[in-house]
Amino acid sequence: MNPETTLAITPLRRDLHFPLPPEFLRSWHPLGAHVSLFFAALSIFFPDGERMFIHAVRLQRERLKSPELKRQVAGFVGQEAIHGREHEAYNQLLEEAGLPARALAATVATQMRQVRERLRPAAQLALTIALEHWTAIMADVLLRDSRLLAGAHPEYAAIWRWHALEETEHKAVAFDVYREVFGSGGAAYRLRILVYLLVSISFWSRVLYFHLRMVIADGRLLDLFGWWRMFRFLWLSPGILRRTLPAWLSYFRPGFHPWQHDNRHLLAGIGSLSDRYARADSGLPIVNAT
Repeated sequence: MNPETTLAITPLRRDLHFPLPPEFLRSWHPLGAHVSLFFAALSIFFPDGERMFIHAVRLQRERLKSPELKRQVAGFVGQEAIHGREHEAYNQLLEEAGLPARALAATVATQMRQVRERLRPAAQLALTIALEHWTAIMADVLLRDSRLLAGAHPEYAAIWRWHALEETEHKAVAFDVYREVFGSGGAAYRLRILVYLLVSISFWSRVLYFHLRMVIADGRLLDLFGWWRMFRFLWLSPGILRRTLPAWLSYFRPGFHPWQHDNRHLLAGIGSLSDRYARADSGLPIVNAT
């Protein structure tokens, strides 16, 4: 795809709810607790992270000229707000199971508040598009390789597939806002790359720390076989993190755009999830996204 081409994909706000059975919280993944808790560590970041993304994009809304991009932003905001709501419910289950979800989420909330208070709007949006790229490339691997969730409890598999599908659907929205408002010249590129490098280091160091905290709280620190299974899952086979490396590097191209990797065919599975998990009470308010 030409670097200047943007697919006209408008994200849809789907008010879905996933009734996760708490008794499978630690064991929903067939590779056991360490892998299940790795996904849980990611979930901790989403509610306040998604709110920060919404905030960063909304700061630029009045500067947008494209009506199509404004519609895409509205869909982006709706999707991210519902992601936050569903992962808050997920995280509440973790807390009720005796895992330190609330304390860890509080550190994320503090960090996101500092981002809003200390970084200028361009840097906030650069942080958003960096993390959106990470979620998009992980979502791509998850959706392409059925082994990642094969044998998983269906409700937990569904929430992760849904999140991956919608992250794919809106993967270029914040990036297009950044490009329209701040351009793609040298200064915008340098900020984008500097923030990307910092985010890649800080985000994954915190994910691994959160995961360690939950494994310790679950009494599995010395479960060496569990650690091996998680390492194999992440880096060997199926190797979700190993397989993100080429896409991670692609972000450094000056003419990069998320839809240069055209994986829209993966969105075909979203309709069945929408039919199954649509909320009957969809008129109720979603998590505060201001």
